Amino acid sequence: MIIKPRTRGFICTTAHPVGCAQQVREQVQYVQSQPAISGPKNVLVIGASAGYGLSSRIVAAFGANANTIGVYRESSAGKGRTASAGWYNSAAFEEAAQEAGLKSYSITGDAFSAELKAETIELIRRELGQVDLVVYSVATARRTHPATGETKTSVLKTLNGTYTNKTVNFHTGEVSQVTLEPASEQEVEDTVFVMGGEDWQDWVNRLLEAGVLADNATTIAYSYIGSEITKPIYRDGTIGRAKDHLEATALTMTNKLSSIGGRAYVAVCKALVTQSSSAIPVVPLYISALYRVMKEKGIHEGCIEQMYRLFADRLYAADGTPVDEKGRIRIDELELRADVQEEVAQLWATVDTDNIYDKTDLEGYRREFFRLFGFEIDGVDYEAEVDPEVTVANVINK
Repeated sequence: MIIKPRTRGFICTTAHPVGCAQQVREQVQYVQSQPAISGPKNVLVIGASAGYGLSSRIVAAFGANANTIGVYRESSAGKGRTASAGWYNSAAFEEAAQEAGLKSYSITGDAFSAELKAETIELIRRELGQVDLVVYSVATARRTHPATGETKTSVLKTLNGTYTNKTVNFHTGEVSQVTLEPASEQEVEDTVFVMGGEDWQDWVNRLLEAGVLADNATTIAYSYIGSEITKPIYRDGTIGRAKDHLEATALTMTNKLSSIGGRAYVAVCKALVTQSSSAIPVVPLYISALYRVMKEKGIHEGCIEQMYRLFADRLYAADGTPVDEKGRIRIDELELRADVQEEVAQLWATVDTDNIYDKTDLEGYRREFFRLFGFEIDGVDYEAEVDPEVTVANVINK
C-alpha cells in the first residue's frame, strides 16, 4: 500500500515503516559518530519504542555497547491499517542491534501489569542475568492499577485558577487564545496516579526483590520544568504535580537502592516535539519559538543529542554525576539560558497568525511532528508501495 499521513488533531493515525526505519538509522549513526561511552552493559528500557525511551536504548546499545530489553505497548499492523510508529521503530532497532552483535529483546503489552513485569524479570534472569540500568520512560494518559483493577485518566489543567494564553494549530498556523479551567482535587490525584512515580517504584521494587538488579545499578526517569511561559499549564499544573511526585520517588528509591549501592535519578530535559507535548495547549507555540532561537544560536538539540549528552556527560561522567540542589540531573540548561528565554519572550509578545512563520520555526515544528511517524524523512519515496506488515525480532507479546 501507499502510506500517507492521516491526522486527527495532535494524533497521526498512520506510520511509515521505511521512514521510521530511516529515522532510527539516523539516530544510530549519530551515536556511532560520537566518542564511545563507558556506561551500562545490560539495560532495561520501559517505554522503549519512541521519544526519550527509544533514544536512551539507542545510546545504551550503540554508545556503550550494551545489551537491551525494551518494553512497550504492542501495535502491529492489521487489516487496512499500519502498525504504530513505535512498532516500526522497534523493528528497526532490533535489526540494527542484531547487525552489531548485541543482545536485544522486546516485550510488548501493558507496562503497568504484574504479569508483564514478571515476564520481564524472567527474561532478564534467563538472557542477561542482571541489569545495571533501568530507564523508565512511559508516556500515557491512562493507567490501570495491577492490584485493584482501577483505571484512572490524567488531565491537562491548571492548579491556580483559570488560565488564558496563546496557542497554535500547528497544522494551519492559526494562533488563538485558549482558556483552561482549574483541576479538581480528584483530577489532580488521578493525574499523579497515572503520571507520577508509583509504577516506576513498583518496577524497581520488583526487580530488586527478584535479584535481577546488579550491584551499583542505576535507574532514571525523565521530567521537564520549562519556562515562565509554559509554567501555569505545565510545571504549575496537574502534570507538574505528577512530576513533583516522580522526583520525590527518585529520592525514596535511592534510599532503598543503597543496599546494592544503587541510585535513582530524574533527568530534566529540554522541550521537544513529541506526541505528548503536541497535546498540551500553549506548548507547541512555545516550542516553535524556542526552536527558532536555539537553532539561530547553534545550540538546538533533538532527542538523540539530549540522550547522548545525558549518558556521556552526566550519568556516566568520569568524575561522577552532577545534580542540582534537588538531586536532579539537568540537561535543560541551554533552553533556560537567560538570553534564550529573553528572545523567546520577545517573540511570544508579538506573534500572531499573520506573522507566525516569520517569528517562529512552526514549519520546523510541523516537520518534526510528522517525522515522529516516519513521514517527511529525506531520501524516502512516499509514492512507493510498501508492506505495512513488519516483524519485530525477538519479541514476546503479553
